[in-house]
Formats: sequence, C-alpha cells, structure tokens
Amino acid sequence: MTMRCCIVGGGPAGIVLGYLLARAGVEVCVLEKHADFFRDFRGDTIHPSTLQIMDELGLLDRLLQIPHSQLQLLTGRFGATRVAISDFSHVPGRCKFIAFMPQWDFLNFLSTQAKRYPSFELQMETEGTDLQTEGNRVTGVIAKTRQGLRTIAADLVVACDGRHSVLREKAGLKIQKLAAPIDALWMRISRKPSDPGNTFGTVVPGAVFVTIDRNEYYQCALVIRKGGFEEIKSRGLQAFRDQVAALAPYLKERTNELREWDDIKLLTVAVDRLERWHRPGLLCIGDAAHAMSPIGGVGINLAIQDAVAAANILSGSLRTGTASTKELAAVQRRREFPTKVTQAVQIFVQNHFMERVLSVDDPIAPPLLVRILNRVPLLRRIPAAIVGVGVRPEHVRTKEAQL
Repeated sequence: MTMRCCIVGGGPAGIVLGYLLARAGVEVCVLEKHADFFRDFRGDTIHPSTLQIMDELGLLDRLLQIPHSQLQLLTGRFGATRVAISDFSHVPGRCKFIAFMPQWDFLNFLSTQAKRYPSFELQMETEGTDLQTEGNRVTGVIAKTRQGLRTIAADLVVACDGRHSVLREKAGLKIQKLAAPIDALWMRISRKPSDPGNTFGTVVPGAVFVTIDRNEYYQCALVIRKGGFEEIKSRGLQAFRDQVAALAPYLKERTNELREWDDIKLLTVAVDRLERWHRPGLLCIGDAAHAMSPIGGVGINLAIQDAVAAANILSGSLRTGTASTKELAAVQRRREFPTKVTQAVQIFVQNHFMERVLSVDDPIAPPLLVRILNRVPLLRRIPAAIVGVGVRPEHVRTKEAQL
C-alpha cells in the first residue's frame, strides 16, 4: 500500500491533520491502534482557538449539536474563599467559551466528516510499530493489524502517537525532559441537578481537586505529588473517598461509586519536547513532539494547532510529491515557540503554586495574582486569552479540493 501521507495515531492531532490534508486533496491514511475512540479521561476541553478552526471549516454548528457543556467564567475555591480567575466572554473569535465534550465524540464527528473526501482513509485496529527506511530517509510504516504485519509506504509519515510515541523512539529523536512534580488521579462521579454551580477547582492544604461538568456526571481530578499514588492506596479506598468528600461535600453520598482502585486512573504527568521534530520523511506533532502538563487543559488544542500549521505548510507539496526537510523544519519553527511559552507557563504554575500547595498543611490564601484577578474583572481577560487562544493561534489557509 502506498500513500502520500501516513499518519500514525488517531487522536486530535492525527484526525485533524488527516481531515485537513484530505480536504486539500492529499491522499492520506490515519492509523489508529484501537477498535474505537472510546477512552475515558482523555482531554475533553475544546478551547476557543479550536472552535474557531471548526468555524473556519464550516463545521462549528454541527459540532455544537453534540451534547456538551460550556464554561465562560473560570472560578476556583481556596479553602472557603471563592474567586473568579478567567473570563472568556471577550476572547476573539465566534465562540467565547470553553466547550467540554467527550473526546471520542469529537473524534467520531471529525473522522465522519473526513470520510466525505475520497482521499481519506481511516484504518482502525492498525498500530504503527516501526519505520521503514532507506538510508536516513523514512519511507513508510510497518503496522500491526489483526491479519498480521503490513507495510504502508508513504512520501511522509507523521507521528501523532502520543507522549509515549513508538515512532519517535524508532527514529532516534532526542527528548528534552522538563519539570513535572505532579501527577493526577482521574475518576467519574455522578452529577445531580441539585448540585451547586460548578466550581472548576478547589484548593486546600495538600490537595487540588478539579470537577468538569459532563452533564450526567463529573469528570474529577485530584492533583497529587509525583509518585504519591502508592502512598494514597496504602491508606485504603475509604480514606480516599473521605478525602474526596471533604474536598467536594456535595459529592459525599456518591463517593461509594468509587468501588475499587480500578475506578481511579493515574495520569503520570510529563512535560517534555523533542529537540528536533523531524528527519527526512518523518514529522512528529502533538504529544509525540511535546508532552504537556494538564494545567490549563491546553494539550489537545496545542496538538490541533500543530496539525493546522502542518497542513498549511505541507499540503501543497504533498498533493504532487513529498515534503522537503526544509518544509518539515518550517513546521517546527512555526510551532516550537508557542510550545516553549506554554510549557514555561505550566512549569511556573507547577513549581510556584502546585508544589507549594501540595506541601503545606496550613490554610491557604489565594495568591496575590489570583486576588487581583478576582477584584479586577477586566484583567480576567488576560488568562482567558492565554488559555483559550494561546500563543500564535493558527488559521486554516488550505483550500478545499473539489469532491
């Protein structure tokens, strides 16, 4: 099998890039190792920057018909003090809110739209396990399927296979590991209409607890110190339930829904990035190029911005041949600065806020910056722009080919 472009990984970066290339008339296949997109506790935040891209593609109205919740004002609670931190009502673009939508719904929607283009192919239960090379150039992917191994030759291979990317390891690309002093425990607890208005984050001595309103249930996260899950488990499941109930008292009667430790998923937080995102015939984007902290929920949106930039730069060459190493380097140049700035902000928050909160036992007052944001509504637009739009937002520059 021979394709112009073979994308390995059917996450947000892979599906968006596949859609954009097919829309531009490029022959592309996306390989996804699972049988479907259903994986709980994946990133569910669709930020205004991503919603703007959907609008530019003419997909926004249909996307927003999928059940979702919207967040315009981001609030938090420090002990008994409730504060407002970010106001998205003034961000540029059509959508002035963050949409919370299960990632599998988003991926199913977008892959369905991509299948309208004859040059798009999605191969499920197909896992990219190695690279085919000629000299220093990557010429294809060796993939594991239910029928056995197969080789897919491609003018360009794009690794979108996540923070534990197999392809970047096979390519020998070097990773720069950055600070990540936290982990997160994800869980699901049912929601009732009588619950109080959603406070996105609760901060108390030794803990940060996040609740994401998913209409019928909350997707909850407890931020813990790096490597602290085993200590938590040693105290017993009931002690963990009691801790959750103390952080969100309205959930007290529902913590028994956490019946076993398998109901609580550990996200080992990593912040890293590749020194070089490419080699001849191969490009890494999304988490395969830069793993992000969950702080701000920006990982999915940064990955999608990578995909848009890659399509803008590469689609012209891929329609008729292969992308040059110079063009692959241009994608990295375009997206490396936003990545570095975003990771620097995340590391600052981790080191100067999260780590301190998780290390103290005394009552915590909101930091000075948070108190200023709470008192001056106009300033809440700044963190909203940083989180919701980001640094150097991308816009769709490719034109739709004739079907």
